[in-house]
Amino acid sequence: MTRSKRFEVLDARPVNQDGFVTEWPEVGMIAMESPNDPKPSIKISNGVVTELDGKARADFDMIDTFIADYAINLDNVEKANAIPSTDLARMLVDFNVPRSEIIPLTTALTPAKLTEVVSLLNVVEMMMVVSKLRSRKMPANQCHVTNVRDNPVQIAADAAEAAIRGFAEMETTVGIVRYAPFNAIAIMIGANIGRPGILTQCAVEEATELKLGMMGYTAYAETVSVYGTEPVFMDGDDTPWSKAFLASCYASRGLKMRFTSGTGSEVQMGYAEGKSMLYLEARCQYITKGAGVQGTQNGSVSCCGVPAAVPSGIRAMLAENLFAMALDLECASSNDQTFTHSDLRRVARTIMQFAPGTDFICSGYSSTPNYDNMFAGSNWDAEDYDDWNVIQRDLKVDGGLIPVGEDEVVAVRRRAATVLQGLFRELGVTEITDAEVEAATYAHGSQDMPERNVVEDLRAADDLIKRGVTGVDFVKALHRSGHDDVAQTIFNVLSQRISGDYLHTASILTEDFHVVSAVNYPNDYQGPGTGYRISPERWEQIKSIRHAVDPATI
Repeated sequence: MTRSKRFEVLDARPVNQDGFVTEWPEVGMIAMESPNDPKPSIKISNGVVTELDGKARADFDMIDTFIADYAINLDNVEKANAIPSTDLARMLVDFNVPRSEIIPLTTALTPAKLTEVVSLLNVVEMMMVVSKLRSRKMPANQCHVTNVRDNPVQIAADAAEAAIRGFAEMETTVGIVRYAPFNAIAIMIGANIGRPGILTQCAVEEATELKLGMMGYTAYAETVSVYGTEPVFMDGDDTPWSKAFLASCYASRGLKMRFTSGTGSEVQMGYAEGKSMLYLEARCQYITKGAGVQGTQNGSVSCCGVPAAVPSGIRAMLAENLFAMALDLECASSNDQTFTHSDLRRVARTIMQFAPGTDFICSGYSSTPNYDNMFAGSNWDAEDYDDWNVIQRDLKVDGGLIPVGEDEVVAVRRRAATVLQGLFRELGVTEITDAEVEAATYAHGSQDMPERNVVEDLRAADDLIKRGVTGVDFVKALHRSGHDDVAQTIFNVLSQRISGDYLHTASILTEDFHVVSAVNYPNDYQGPGTGYRISPERWEQIKSIRHAVDPATI
């Protein structure tokens, strides 16, 4: 058969290497507006929810019970749910209706009602709502700092570079679980050499993650997953109550944390109960709210390919971010896992959070080349820094990053590797050689790094925990190694858990350890000229990309 040459060319395009499927509502392969989604309803008797979204209390599953008892603002419930969904949708978009009037209503809606309201919005309208409902006034960004070899020297250098590029939070994980203490130390030290006040975490199994936090190796956590159907929860031997208990453990020790969820997880695990991905995500966000957690990482974080394969799936990811904001939660809006072969499509997926700004536009921009990203690859990586900076400049949008020069990057990477070398020596763990410091200074990724003795590293990492070495010991060791400024910085990071101020919604720290959150810098957008506006100083930073030429010099 003779083929159209135009279609031959189109078939070879990267986007046609992606997977696409038609909707299959019966198994949950539908992003939004499934015919099986419940209709909104709520009944209250003596202060107790007796009906929720068409289901009587006697028929509640554990998620319904948790949401009914803990997650809905009953003070406004009758008023809010009686408002027609179209009217609520218009109130969301209308910048004359401030956030302060919206939140008491949206936090009183049922999951089905909030899903119905948001489903009425197109993506441009959703972006307008994000501008108004983001909890913190100014946006920020978060990155991944990992590598396939769990090389702590490279992690420290990469984190330092990421800090001067503008990231406010950083997350690492491991290929080998026992490397977690080394990775946690390296990212904390490197990040705070780049810019004091960076919050860091190490994503591992929940008990280990909590222990590292309590010992002072990390400042926050976010890989505490919740799900929208009971069978998926039970698969993980968890309930909303057990997750809430875990959240309270973090808070009681002054550790910031977020829950994680996202469209597509339930259908990917085979228990979507025929509901739309977005409705099930609404239930996840209500669990997060009911548990008292200050924020969420959502946006189909680890299963992006599932909603991306069905119609309106990328729109659903923006909608679920909007759920978080409507429930007055900090929103780390994913733009995380790679999902497409198409550069055009991955930018389109991000621009809806990038343009209006979220609390953390990415909850996993890879600060390394994607071959080193241990979170299954990111939608953005170290090779995209210049593109991201140019897009900020093109649109006059603050995407949380700033351009930096090569000399500045080389210098901060060298210092981070050198400081970690001294810290390891003082802690009595595996040696970091001068050759490793030199390699990390100039490395693009782990392929440029000498191999370490993994057996000795793991033995030393285990020994740190057995000896009970804590963050306070890091401060002392940094002082002994002659790095008093870094010692003071790490001490300041550890001190935050005493005051607890950074447990407020959407908290980040400035270089002088001033807490910036939704409490002291709430989003006050009410149309043009209000809300967050790029300052002249910030605009000068954003404009100053590396390859811009002064025409006066030509």
